[in-house]
Amino acid sequence: MEKRELLYEGKAKRLFLTDDENLVISEFKDDLTAFNGAQKSSEAGKGALNNKISTELFKLLEKNGIKTHFVKMLDDNHMLHTKVDVILIEVIVRNIATGSLTRNLGIKDGTVLPFTLVEFDYKDDDLGDPKLNDQHALILGLVEYQDELDKLRRMAREVNDVLRPFFAAKGLNLVDFKLEFGKDKNGNIILVDEISPDNCRFWDMESGEKLDKDRFREGLGGLKVAYEEVLNRILG
Repeated sequence: MEKRELLYEGKAKRLFLTDDENLVISEFKDDLTAFNGAQKSSEAGKGALNNKISTELFKLLEKNGIKTHFVKMLDDNHMLHTKVDVILIEVIVRNIATGSLTRNLGIKDGTVLPFTLVEFDYKDDDLGDPKLNDQHALILGLVEYQDELDKLRRMAREVNDVLRPFFAAKGLNLVDFKLEFGKDKNGNIILVDEISPDNCRFWDMESGEKLDKDRFREGLGGLKVAYEEVLNRILG
C-alpha cells in the first residue's frame, strides 16, 4: 500500500492518503503533549509502542464484535485503516475517579465509581475540549440524531466491557480512557483513532503505579518503560 500526500497532522499522528480512496495510513509520532498542548516533549519509540498496543487492542475488540477502522499494522510506526468522517466528540469512559473528575467535582482520587461514567467532550483544541451535553452536540451539528449519541454511549460501554476485564487479568486497572468514533463510507459509526497509554489511564493493581501518559503530565519519568510494560502484559 503506497503512502501518498499528507492529509492531516495531529498531536500524536500524521494521516496520509493511499492509492485506495477508502484507506488511509496513520504514522504514530514520538511527540508528547499534555494540557491541550501547553506541555510538550518527545520520547523516542513512543509512537511505535502506541501503534503496537493499539493494533493488539483493535484486534481484541474486533474479535468481540466491535467494529473499528483497523485494517493492519504496516510496520512499527504505521497503521493502515479505513477512511472515515471523524465525529468531533471525544467520548470519555471513567471507572475510577481521578484527573479532571476529581478536580471538578471533588470526588476523592482513586474512588471506584458506582457505575461506569460516560462523558462527552467537544473535540476542539482552540476551545480547550469543553464538556458537552446532548443538546450542545445537536445544536453544534456534531451528530444528526439523538440515536447517534445513544450509540456512542452504548459502544463506549461495550469497549469498556471488553477491555476492563482483559486488563484486570493482566494486573492492571483500566481507570479511564478516551475514545473517538467516525462514520465510514456507508454511514456506519465505528471506533477510530487509537487505544494506548496516551489516551488511557492504567494503574498497577498491586502497587498503584501509573503506566500511562500521567508519567509525562506529572513529571514522573520512565514513560517508555511504562508503555513497554503495558505492551508486554497485553502480549503475555
